[in-house]
Amino acid sequence: MSTSESDTIATTDTDVTPVENANRKQPFPRGFLDTISTGWAERPELTPSPRPQVPYTAARRAAVSAAFPGQRLVLPAGTYKQRSNDTDYPFRAHSAFAHLTGWASDSVPDSVLVFDPGEGGAGHDVTLYLRERADRTTAEFYSDATIGEFWIGPRPALAGVAGELGLTTAPIEDFAATEGDLVLDEDPELTRVVSELRLVKDDYEIAQLRLAVEVTARGFDDIVADLPRIIQTPRGERAVEGIFHHRARIEGNGEGYDTIAASGPHACYLHWTRNDGAVLPGDLILIDAGAEVDSLYTADITRTIPVSGTFSPVQRMIYETVREAADAAFAAARPGVKFRSVHEAAMRVIAERVAAWGLLPVTVEEALDADNGGQHRRYMVHGTSHHLGLDVHDCAQARREMYYDGILEPGMVFTIEPGLYFQIDDLTVPEEFRGIGVRIEDDILMTADGPVNLSAGIPRTADEVEAWVAGRTVTS
Repeated sequence: MSTSESDTIATTDTDVTPVENANRKQPFPRGFLDTISTGWAERPELTPSPRPQVPYTAARRAAVSAAFPGQRLVLPAGTYKQRSNDTDYPFRAHSAFAHLTGWASDSVPDSVLVFDPGEGGAGHDVTLYLRERADRTTAEFYSDATIGEFWIGPRPALAGVAGELGLTTAPIEDFAATEGDLVLDEDPELTRVVSELRLVKDDYEIAQLRLAVEVTARGFDDIVADLPRIIQTPRGERAVEGIFHHRARIEGNGEGYDTIAASGPHACYLHWTRNDGAVLPGDLILIDAGAEVDSLYTADITRTIPVSGTFSPVQRMIYETVREAADAAFAAARPGVKFRSVHEAAMRVIAERVAAWGLLPVTVEEALDADNGGQHRRYMVHGTSHHLGLDVHDCAQARREMYYDGILEPGMVFTIEPGLYFQIDDLTVPEEFRGIGVRIEDDILMTADGPVNLSAGIPRTADEVEAWVAGRTVTS
């Protein structure tokens, strides 16, 4: 279980009573204190090789340095966040910190990346401050449940981190804030710059995103292969979540966001993460899941699957409409066009189809009017695309003119994810539509030659999905 500083207990003969708020703890006896620091083998001094992302992180830091000449920049990794009492959530470094250091799933809480202006204001001297591992002659390694190695395992040494990341390192005790520091998430300009820096991915990032998609695809295969057991489980949505979690953990760091396993009418709730319902034959199940690999890059993929293996005629009609909208969005995505054009292309298909089904009180063109329309949005409230990377909704602090109104460039990675959602109690739609929710989401890489669907290998068309369920084969 997770522990915290309340587990720190007596370490000397003059401190033999439990510390405040630690009334379940016992003091260490004299014999333990006299012997615990002896009998340990020498730790070998390893010289780790630089990580493959080192040249990329150096270029990213150079770009940040150039944006803030003569200013001191402070980018904290973050710290533990309490879950309950003395248990914490698993630590994950701030995405901007990870992007600029290359330190990802193995990063240390409370570390700080600092850009100090160089002599004469030229460039910056960059230092990564972190807590050095405790020598075994100190009490920390056995008595502090938050950072002690007896509790959490070996911690990295300053020299090792420096060698792996290509950064100067220093003890966290040497770091001191100064007046005028620009601090990440406190200074809006610094926060914006490091967010916009991630809009265009480099080769390392693209490779990591491809890996995340591959792991996610295998997770979806696992789910489809296990559908018979899922159906037999009273809370089958939880079974779906657990099956995907297993794949994400054994091949990566975990999930990039809470898995949505929404069966039947639950599929109409856009962020259904309770996942406490049954998975019943005859229903559709919408699964929105993404594996986060050890570099912290995540996929974000959605498939909607007929639980019994076959779409009903109405389910198929709605599903193929969503696929048509996704295909239209993909066709609209080209270098040099505005990012919002992708959404507009998908929404035109949605508006045309729901109008043809008699669901709109206005014409298609009236519904598509940016100021006075939107009636079709009742059935698809969300946007069609968002950038993807270290965050599932990456680059979220970028300016609107760089994001929604920005221009698509080679190296950008984003989702295409139209959907249709007919709530179980929506009286504006035919009864046979109610309770059906469909979303198809793919991860798209923009290249100089046009878009590439990184997740195209996961079945997309209604026929492909039916064949997928019928085959129930697992990609090992």
